[in-house]
Amino acid sequence: MPQTYDAIIVGAGHNGLVTAGYLAHAGLKTLVVESRPVVGGACVTEEVFPGYKVSTTSYLCSLLQEKVIKDLQLEKFGYRVYPKNPAFFSPFPDGRYLIMWSDVQKTCEEIRKFSARDAEAYPRYEEFVDRLARFVEPLLLETPPDIAGRGFDDWHKLASLGRRLMKMPAEELVGHLRILTQSVKDFLDPWFESEALKVVLATDGVIGTNGGPYTPGTAYVLFHHCMGGVGGKRGLWGFVRGGMGGITQALAASAHSRGAEIRTGTPVGRVLVKSERATGVALATGEEITAKLVVSNADPKRTFLKLVGEKNLDSDFASAIRSLKMEGCSMKINLALDGLPNFTCLPTPCGVVGAQHKTTIHICPTLDYIERAYDESKYGRPSERPMLEITLPTTYDDSLAPEGKHLMNIFLQYTPYSLSPEVAPSWHALKESYADRVMEMIEEYAPGFKNLILHRHIVTPLDLEEEYGMTGGNIFHGEMSVDQLFFLRPVPGWAKYRTPIRGLYLCGSGTHPGGGVMGAPGFNAAREILKDWKKLKRG
Repeated sequence: MPQTYDAIIVGAGHNGLVTAGYLAHAGLKTLVVESRPVVGGACVTEEVFPGYKVSTTSYLCSLLQEKVIKDLQLEKFGYRVYPKNPAFFSPFPDGRYLIMWSDVQKTCEEIRKFSARDAEAYPRYEEFVDRLARFVEPLLLETPPDIAGRGFDDWHKLASLGRRLMKMPAEELVGHLRILTQSVKDFLDPWFESEALKVVLATDGVIGTNGGPYTPGTAYVLFHHCMGGVGGKRGLWGFVRGGMGGITQALAASAHSRGAEIRTGTPVGRVLVKSERATGVALATGEEITAKLVVSNADPKRTFLKLVGEKNLDSDFASAIRSLKMEGCSMKINLALDGLPNFTCLPTPCGVVGAQHKTTIHICPTLDYIERAYDESKYGRPSERPMLEITLPTTYDDSLAPEGKHLMNIFLQYTPYSLSPEVAPSWHALKESYADRVMEMIEEYAPGFKNLILHRHIVTPLDLEEEYGMTGGNIFHGEMSVDQLFFLRPVPGWAKYRTPIRGLYLCGSGTHPGGGVMGAPGFNAAREILKDWKKLKRG
């Protein structure tokens, strides 16, 4: 007799596993089905090179919610983070460099090399952003109001938000409005005069975004990346012990300990819908599994247009889902190295780990440089000189590579998902030659770097879609633009993790509060599901 579950979760990415942990703890018979052979989705550690543990896609941790970590007892299941310090290292073509530390005073000493005025302003900037973050952070674990239906609870939430805004100092209120609407350049310009400092800070405003530093709305993306922390230090990022899969392995172990069942290598073909209600899933093999509830950790387009099917959707809703902006512009290159790169501007003896090796290394010397890179991508052309964000996790975690060897993660943009036919027929044809160009760029700053490369693994926007299930190769499951945030995410009227299909829920990054390894969408979805579950059991 076929087995029936209370809840089936489609996708064992981090948000799906968070939801599974909470549902299983509440006593629901929960099944998680994952198409890939490993759990984790895009938060995963894989042995793509023999003897190396590679964070193939996501690569740093900060946004994972402290409540999720504590509730699901992740540390009990092996979760551990090494705080990244220094935070950033930016080499410049003229031989200068800027290092930013977790210690504000040390950072100010570095900034003073470029501008005494900016060194004085930086602590005030940090404190201002911190105040803004303290206002927004509670909203991350709240369900947005429905601005379309506007029932009593929705009006109450809107009124409560309004009261909080009314109590806010005018400077902070204006700051929030500017962050939502301004470009990251316009947000930073009143604070700082040094191009070196502004470009270092601006990188967080364009990560994963189809926009340059002059694009309105990128100030919010910068702010989004400031709303986490490691070890109680806001804005600090870190490396997970064992790679990013250390998070999802801990989440999976936690969910399993609470009774959840997890099946890998089990792709879902479609969500079963009967009388406008989700009744289970049909696997790619044809097997059908029934459940009272279905929860999708896939992005909204994949969920509704592929798994549910437009025949089961209202035409207006289907049109809204089709219109979601969901084309990615980011690429990842993972390298196994025979040693550490030696930067011309800050050389170190062979084999010695310097401060610069323990940071996020940025190769993008000016805001104009990033903007030009974005301009090229708008026409389907990968940037001739892309923005590079580089990390060396083995300078913290010796479990990732053989002794004396290192891993390098290179996150870069702009590499548009949709290529101009003049460039290449597809990313599969272009990826190797484009990666060669990136190696040459790093060689300019660290001569001899190419001789260190032992293995190379490339993840293009097309690979993100085909291998990791991200529609359009978008790492956030949809752009983090103002028109796709909060009560507008994924679409107006459906921001409460429920969907027009009764018994079908969303729990992934395509819902509020959005992308990054945060766990907040999974937590929020679980809370709303359990509210409905209680009503279902009563009635």
